[in-house]
Amino acid sequence: MPNDMHPLNGDINVTPFLDVLLVLIITFMAAMTARKAMDAQLPVQCATGTCAGQGDAIVLEVLANGGYRLNSAPVPATSLRARLRDVYSDRPDKVLQVAGHRGARYQDVLSAMDIAKTAGVTVISLPPSDSYDPRR
Repeated sequence: MPNDMHPLNGDINVTPFLDVLLVLIITFMAAMTARKAMDAQLPVQCATGTCAGQGDAIVLEVLANGGYRLNSAPVPATSLRARLRDVYSDRPDKVLQVAGHRGARYQDVLSAMDIAKTAGVTVISLPPSDSYDPRR
């Protein structure tokens, strides 16, 4: 026996749907602003062509095959973190120059920078283009 005073309503209530949509939008906005960042120091051009402190710079090269060289000495990927810790344990300035070869993958360079940060490097620098030839 249908009740004539309260007829059935076939409309969909969209309020809960909009609430869920608003929560998702806020969540994605918060996730986009909580990005991890890594500080990098760009090279400064010197008037004389040689800057103070460049002679004792430590350069980590990321090779095209995914390997590494630390000041021209090959370093296996498995021992890179330990090698960097050894090098920087006695140094007051923990600055590392990271140089990627032309064929090196972007992800490999970022992984090397991340390993360096976990090994105690505080400043990651990019070598000036005239002091490093990535085709070597």
